Amino acid sequence: MFVSMIVENLLQFGLDEKEISVYLSLISLGPAPASAISKQSQVNRGTTYDILERLMKLGLVSFYNAYKQDDSKKQHYVAEPPQKLVNAVENKKRNLDTLKLNISKSLPELESLYEKSGARPVAKYYEGSAGLRVILQDVLSTLTEGQDKSYFVYSSSDIKEYLYKAYPDFNKDRIKAGIANKVIAFGKGGELAGLDERRCMSEEESTPTYMLIYAGKVAMISLSATREPVGVIIEDQGLYQTQRMIFEFIWLRL
Repeated sequence: MFVSMIVENLLQFGLDEKEISVYLSLISLGPAPASAISKQSQVNRGTTYDILERLMKLGLVSFYNAYKQDDSKKQHYVAEPPQKLVNAVENKKRNLDTLKLNISKSLPELESLYEKSGARPVAKYYEGSAGLRVILQDVLSTLTEGQDKSYFVYSSSDIKEYLYKAYPDFNKDRIKAGIANKVIAFGKGGELAGLDERRCMSEEESTPTYMLIYAGKVAMISLSATREPVGVIIEDQGLYQTQRMIFEFIWLRL
């Protein structure tokens, strides 16, 4: 259990499985030549040398020359104290903070290039209850990260029950994040949960599609021929603006 936790931490730090094997082998061996490290880690010698070079750049490994009586020398590698891992994480964080600052400075130019390119819409397809949960999580994460904290829904009573099963705490998490919505309901509507408004288009007839309109995206959810939920998220500002405009036009007339 303890070893698996160490491996998981090193994976999160950014090391791959072979790098972790070499690093942990070196810790267990103590100062050792690359040949011994390669044998212990079961990583071929050429790759072991490459990995040791990278670990040295990260400050996790160092080396020294061991001299023999005939004045020949052999390079030995040694793992730095485990505290150096914390230092490496701090260095990585500083580098990421610097990178974030530099990218932020470049954003205006990148956004200008993006707009000039006429960026194509992106569509992502999802299936089943797990897919519906991903769609609902995307609604929350997208709106939480952005400035706009509201979205619009065409609600279908036939499909709504599938959403509640996929993400029972959706409204709780939505309210906690301060995200509001407006809902145009088709079929029997439910109770308001908070930070939401509802108007009814028809209490007797439902629709075959549930639609969410949010922050440059439109998500559509329907049922397959076998009554399995399927959904798609389309990322496109033009489509989003059009659907939002239609929604608000209908909303004001209900």
